[in-house]
Amino acid sequence: MSVSLKHLLAFAKVKGIGPARLRLLAARFGDLGLAWNAGEYDLMAAGLDSRTTAAVSAAHREVDPDAELDKLGKSGVTALAWDDPAYPALLREIPEAPAVLFIRGALTEADRWGIGIVGTRNVSAYGREAAETLARDLAANRLTIVSGLARGVDGAAHQAALKAGGRTVAVLGSGVDVIYPPEHRRLAQLIAENGAVISEYPLGTQPDAMNFPPRNRIISGLSLGVVVVEADEKSGALITTSYAAEQGRDVFAVPGGIFSRTSRGTNKLIQDGAKLVTCAADILEELNLERVAKRAEAQLALPDDDAERSVLQTLNRDPMPIDDVIRRTNLPASVVAGALAMLELKGLARLSDGAQYTRAS
Repeated sequence: MSVSLKHLLAFAKVKGIGPARLRLLAARFGDLGLAWNAGEYDLMAAGLDSRTTAAVSAAHREVDPDAELDKLGKSGVTALAWDDPAYPALLREIPEAPAVLFIRGALTEADRWGIGIVGTRNVSAYGREAAETLARDLAANRLTIVSGLARGVDGAAHQAALKAGGRTVAVLGSGVDVIYPPEHRRLAQLIAENGAVISEYPLGTQPDAMNFPPRNRIISGLSLGVVVVEADEKSGALITTSYAAEQGRDVFAVPGGIFSRTSRGTNKLIQDGAKLVTCAADILEELNLERVAKRAEAQLALPDDDAERSVLQTLNRDPMPIDDVIRRTNLPASVVAGALAMLELKGLARLSDGAQYTRAS
């Protein structure tokens, strides 16, 4: 299966073509270039409905893949296809991971230690202080703060991470060249200089209400856990926690006053089993991340060799017997045992009951 970036960019302009259909086309045609140039009969035979097939056919007349690639190159924006080695590993794990990510700034290996902080746009003084304190202290522990650049909690979290000298990632419901809200343009620029502004939507895409719920799955997908600071019962932040739960991410909530409208959602999350947090230490302890800063300074956060990398990629959050690790990696038992021991020492793997291992992050 071949993934051509220019054809990914072209398909991104077609309404109705999302990650699932792109993967379907890539699998059926073996090459996205062949899928782009296919006729309507072949597209429908590949599984597209008549409306989407018509949209692809119309795009053939309006969209030039080479021109899209050239436009991207001149914009200063980069794009990562889902099969690019630099594509975020955590995000690749989720259902319907974006087929392409548009990036202003840069995602780095450090961003694999991400924590999402989300909440209401109508943030109270209490909520703003909570968001700023958590983001500042988590950033000071070398964790990347992931949020949505919205007014309120999101903006406060991004700003606090930057003030702490940390990294932060903003996920947009528009193109990365269309900043919403407009008053956050300067903030977006600072984030791009100290992290990344990213989107799955092509350049020029305007903010649309229907774009924001899907973008929330990317916030949680980039994060080890998601913290909700303030949210009403129908807040968009709760959509993010729903995605987080589906993706196997931890959900945290800051408690609020029982008479506060913007705390009804967070308090309900706690009642439903979310971890109550009052400080960054609660999150670090729950995720076993107390030593992230020390590991980063000592350069121990990364596997040292191919065996460790292979074993780490095989592990997930479900306990896995060592025999399964050996079978899946096709490595000698002694090599797997040694790699697991080193990964455990580095805090990247955990040993549970019955000689089973899980990935620690």
